[in-house]
Order: sequence, then structure tokens, then C-alpha cells
Amino acid sequence: MVNRHEILKEIVTSSGGKIVLLVMDGLGDLPINGMTPLMKASTPNLDSLAKESELGQTIPVLYGITPGSGPGHLSLFGYDPVEYKIGRGILEALGIDVEVEKNDMVARGNFATISDGVIVDRRAGRPPTEESAKVVQVLKENIEEVDGVRVEFYPGREHRFVVKFTAEWLDDSLTDADPQKEGNPMEWSKPLKPEAERTAQVVNKLIERIGEVLKDRPKMNWALLRGFSKYPKLPQFSEVYKVKAAAIATYPMYRGIAKLVGMNVLESGETIEDELKALEENWNDYDFFYFHVKKTDSYGEDGKFDEKVHVIEETDSIIPGILELKPDVLVVTGDHSTPCLMRSHSWHPVPFLIHSKFARKGLSKVFNEFECARGTLGTFYALDAMSLMLAHAGRLEKYGA
Repeated sequence: MVNRHEILKEIVTSSGGKIVLLVMDGLGDLPINGMTPLMKASTPNLDSLAKESELGQTIPVLYGITPGSGPGHLSLFGYDPVEYKIGRGILEALGIDVEVEKNDMVARGNFATISDGVIVDRRAGRPPTEESAKVVQVLKENIEEVDGVRVEFYPGREHRFVVKFTAEWLDDSLTDADPQKEGNPMEWSKPLKPEAERTAQVVNKLIERIGEVLKDRPKMNWALLRGFSKYPKLPQFSEVYKVKAAAIATYPMYRGIAKLVGMNVLESGETIEDELKALEENWNDYDFFYFHVKKTDSYGEDGKFDEKVHVIEETDSIIPGILELKPDVLVVTGDHSTPCLMRSHSWHPVPFLIHSKFARKGLSKVFNEFECARGTLGTFYALDAMSLMLAHAGRLEKYGA
């Protein structure tokens, strides 16, 4: 297996241009009545940029593999998600500043709606953050331990929350306690190795306790837990790529993955315009910016075609503001595809655009899935995106004699 980090460490330099990686989460889609949201959206700025850029499409993990957002982002950051297997729990926890120590295990929670043992809604109608935070407080007041394991709850965004388990013997080799689709019966956590049997029992007992506490609520009456994880160790972004990196993201999980690889997470407001303001205010202090847009994914998962179109158009509107900063490299892509037709992540390739003075421009006319499929970059693994960005920014020396 090619060790990209070891190769890059030999040739990467600490000087060169500034890079902006703009990730529209779940950007890729499938046509409905002949159009994807990216095709339907009015994107004059992205289309103009496409004419001055190289286009292609990425494979986040392997052909045919549907990635979670964690693996999708790790790939874009140049970390092989097959080698670095990270649970969503640690990403969510770090994203909301939960302290995770060596005896801790964390999991990402979804409030859900259950009826007669069947999961009716995995996201409990996407309640407002303020409403779900009140339910988290109820859990805090009613559940503090399970079988001698300390349990703590932390509110997240909308239907999400974090659970932290504390005991010396915990093992995170567990399956998710989540059937993944509505209409399926509850799927309980199972151990992936004998040493995790005791931990799985604690997890499942906790879910039962949560169900007892919340049983009288119409929507948030259950919880799904997934992404069980202890604190992993990853090579740090700045050491591998010799850049000072910052992340601009509003959702905890994406802030968490940025922290995990060593990026500095910047504060910003909730809107895309707020994120642009954060980019502008911090422009002189960093070499690399990861800029995340979430709602393209959320609306894809909910099958809301028109709403996904609107978010793409909102993102298009800030492209001139980014270009005014004169980044040496601007990449626009996604971490995975989330087709409205499927209402879930999928294995389909992800649109990718790279803009720099070294781009082979002039062959593309618009920015969408099909134009990217015909682009000069072709279809490539997202793992190679970082080396492309560094090369376009003049941050890689020649390899070999």
C-alpha cells in the first residue's frame, strides 16, 4: 500500500500559496426528471469558475463503497479511511469540546421515534437544538451510571447528542445500535470481539434506560447510538503538510474531525455568510482553510430537492467573496454524494473542481456531476486531493532525481 504521508514528507515545503478547500457536504446527487440539484441550481459564479479550472470526480473510499462523513473527510484531508478507522462519536464529542480521557468511550446519539419496537423516525423529526437540549438535561437528571459505568450526556445540534462512558475496561469494538433505516426494528449493539461483550451489554442497557425515561414523549422517545470510539492518534496535519491550517464549520462533527487532525477551529456564526466573514477575518493568519457547508447533506438525506438547490445557490453567492481574497488554490467539492432520490449517502463519485494559475483550463463550461465526469482530472481517489492542492500551491518539490 502506498504511504502518501511518507512520500509527501520528503517533498513538501513550508512555503507556497494559500489553499481554500470548500466542502459542500453530500454535494453529489442523482437526476430527478433529468436534473440533479447542482444542475438545477442557478450557479453563475461556480459555472464561471469551472471555465477557469480543472474538473473531475472523486471516489471517497473505494468504488461501490458508501462512506460516512468521517471517512469522506479523512480522505479529502489525505488520511486513508481504511487505515484510520474513526468512530463518529469522537468527532462529535471533540466538536462540542467534550474532554475525552484514556478511560472514556464516546458515542454519537440520535434522538429517535420508536413504536412497537420499530424505528419510525431516526431523527425524531429533526427537533430544534433548544428542544433537544432540554431532553438531554432530563437524561442527565435521571441517568448517571449503568452497571458501575459512569455515563454523561452532552447536547449537540438538532436531534444529536453525545454520550460519554467512563470505566477502565471499556472496549469500543462495537456495532452501531441503529437499524440505519426507518421501518426496521431496533438494532442492538453487538461486540466485534469477545473483549467487548461487557461494553455492549452496558450500551444496550443504557438505551433501554433512555427509552424508559422518554417513553411518554411523542417524538423524542428513544435513542440510537453509533460511532463508539476511544481517543485515536493521527498524524497531525501541520506536521505532514507543513501548513498552518484552520477549519470553518458550524456542525460539531466537522469541527471534531478538524481538531482530531490538528487544525485550529475558528469561531463563526451559523450562516454561510458568517463562515465567509470568518474566512475574511482570519485570512492573514493561515495557509490552509477547510470551509464546510452542511445543509446540502441534510436536505439530501431528507429528500428535499428544492432546499438542496437553495443551499447550493447560497454557496455560489459567496464564491466572489472567496476569490476576492486571491487564494492560490480553491477547491470546491463534497465529502460524498447524498442523492435526494435515495435519502442517504451513496457510493456515487463526487464533483471536484480545482482552480489555480496552473490549472488546465478551458475545457469545462459548467459545474455539475456530468461535466465533472468529463473533466480533465478524470475519476480519482479523494485521498489524492491533498497532493493535488499542495502541487497547485507550489508546495511540493520534485520527487526523486
